[in-house]
Amino acid sequence: MEQKGSHSTRIPKSGSISFGRSNADCMIRSISAYGAALDIVGDGKIPDEFALTVIPDGDLRRCAVVWRKEKRIAVAFY
Repeated sequence: MEQKGSHSTRIPKSGSISFGRSNADCMIRSISAYGAALDIVGDGKIPDEFALTVIPDGDLRRCAVVWRKEKRIAVAFY
């Protein structure tokens, strides 16, 4: 997920995960130009690919899951 020399921001932000007609809330724990670490809110199943909206910025990023651990996932942007 993290590329050498990239800068990661570790200020928690709210996010919204969109896939199909479903949405899920998340907390963005860290984010860089290449990916992010997300804490998932709720019990919903998150697919391997989805769109992430950073709130309140409104930035929309296409994501692919790199790893999962309980309620935390890491994603790469594409």
